Amino acid sequence: MVFSLEAKDVIFSENSTKMGRILAIDYGQKRVGIAVTDDLKIIANGLTTVPSAEIYDFLKTYLSKESVELFLVGEPKQMDNTPSESSRFVEPFVKKLAQTFPDIPIKRTDERFTSKMAFQSMVDMGLKKKDRQNKATIDKISATIMLQSYLEFGR
Repeated sequence: MVFSLEAKDVIFSENSTKMGRILAIDYGQKRVGIAVTDDLKIIANGLTTVPSAEIYDFLKTYLSKESVELFLVGEPKQMDNTPSESSRFVEPFVKKLAQTFPDIPIKRTDERFTSKMAFQSMVDMGLKKKDRQNKATIDKISATIMLQSYLEFGR
């Protein structure tokens, strides 16, 4: 038995027609960890870490080269689900992000334990102690974990 599939037979969901990436942001007072998906939104990859003061310039440059359909921003929470101390830095960032890039929606995601998971990932990968102390690497891996979790469970 042979099946034929023509273009008119293919049904696309609203999200499947977009080919932009999802860009995850782990915003910190000093550094921002950034991760991004592939075009098909299947795999999360750590992209880079940039100083917080340079995040908007970085994003403008990145968006001039790549299509991004969603910003996923970590939401710092305490164990009782209330905002953590660092949320006072993240909230103004999210507000300015929305103003600077009004055409790209922003979703928030719980970022609890991502730094601990990132550190454990580095241990599991066999990185030396000196390499594990690099906070920029932790931030990038944290953003990647946040994004991969969103891809797997959060949509």
